[in-house]
Amino acid sequence: MTDTASPDRLAEARAALAAAMALHERGDLEGAEAGYRNVLALDYRATDVLPLLAGLLGRLSRAEDALAAWGELLAIEPDHAIALHEQGLTLHWLGRTEAAIVALERACALDPDNPIAVGNLAVALADAGRTLDAIRQFRRALTLQPGNLHLQHQLRRLGSAAVPFWHIPMMNDAPRNDAFEAALKAALAMAGPQARVLDIGAGSGLLSLMAARAGARNVVACEMEPMIAEMAQLIVAHNGYADRITVHAKPSTDLAVGAELDAPADILVSEILSSDLLTEKVLDTFEDAHRRLLAPDALVIPRAATAMGCLVASDSLADYAFVGQVSGFDLSPFTSFAPQRLPVHGTMTAWNRLSDDVELVRLDLTQHKHDATLARLRIPVTASGRAIGIVQWMHIDLWDGIAFENHPASTTDGGWLQLLHSFPAPIDVVAGETLDIAVGHDRITLILMPLADSGA
Repeated sequence: MTDTASPDRLAEARAALAAAMALHERGDLEGAEAGYRNVLALDYRATDVLPLLAGLLGRLSRAEDALAAWGELLAIEPDHAIALHEQGLTLHWLGRTEAAIVALERACALDPDNPIAVGNLAVALADAGRTLDAIRQFRRALTLQPGNLHLQHQLRRLGSAAVPFWHIPMMNDAPRNDAFEAALKAALAMAGPQARVLDIGAGSGLLSLMAARAGARNVVACEMEPMIAEMAQLIVAHNGYADRITVHAKPSTDLAVGAELDAPADILVSEILSSDLLTEKVLDTFEDAHRRLLAPDALVIPRAATAMGCLVASDSLADYAFVGQVSGFDLSPFTSFAPQRLPVHGTMTAWNRLSDDVELVRLDLTQHKHDATLARLRIPVTASGRAIGIVQWMHIDLWDGIAFENHPASTTDGGWLQLLHSFPAPIDVVAGETLDIAVGHDRITLILMPLADSGA
């Protein structure tokens, strides 16, 4: 409505807006919608009314109509950061993830210090499978909102989900580490510190660091998982070897002499061996390296690998690999789906309890809707020790008087096992005191995190 509109028409528009807002406040959303559309028809304060209408339509679960309202506002003000943010959220809810990312990226560019917008962009990127980009945005959001437990949880969730669990126990394998370092020292003593070292499948960068510490001046490492490669670069710099070690986020088959390597490598070190020796394309990788990336007389670590084994009998392992008669039914055909390889964790049941059983998060599955939750839980410590996390299991209420619980004290294992939710770092606890943790869920994962202000 222009400034030249008649006083009566202006008064009518103002009254219509006031009436619509009153209906909105009372919860009469359908009436408010009709009122807002009437105000828009009167061409009055569209940039103020459209956000109210769009938000109302969203509450009515009319996502397409809400999207149209946000689109109308953006046609008037293309750089409206809130409209772009809400448009992105609506597109994401509708499953149009790529379009949502475009809108949220524009919103964040216009309002770069908004942690909510940055966090929502990170969520959309994660849902699109762009894990590394999502982690970077979650980190950015966390710098804008330090201490946000949801952001901290998402960072840990994405990182741990993308990186196989065996990386850390492998890094903590002292005999393995000592053997590789001894071999690197011997190879560099023979070839000299000027020898070019190639590390394939660098992971954390540990073997490259060992080579540099042993005197190597030129180490080229490659890691095909971009998120792990980025972490390796950080670790290399953190340990002061960035001037000697270069990490490339690509498989070795994408490396080339004259590009990533200035000359063929004199020493190859690689720990891409899997438990069954060959799963990670070991032979293809080594053959390609010999053909294209190594000097003819290059030293190779390891030089050989042998699979050792013995014939075994085990009722417990058989229950993971085979099925037959169950509850009076023959389920043996399902054995065709049994995995060919099963991890055997001989020490994973050895843990000591530091508290009594506590209820962490309860979900009422009879409810029709569940929102994300987060609360403080104070856990009394019953035994002193170094807490590394929480072992979690399930109690399932099936019917009145009928329940199932995979409690750790049970003498049998089943399809449901216990889980260790590790803390970001171990915490020393003392019997008689308490440890406060944040407990809840984000609708797809549990949140169990120690609180910084925890105390007795």
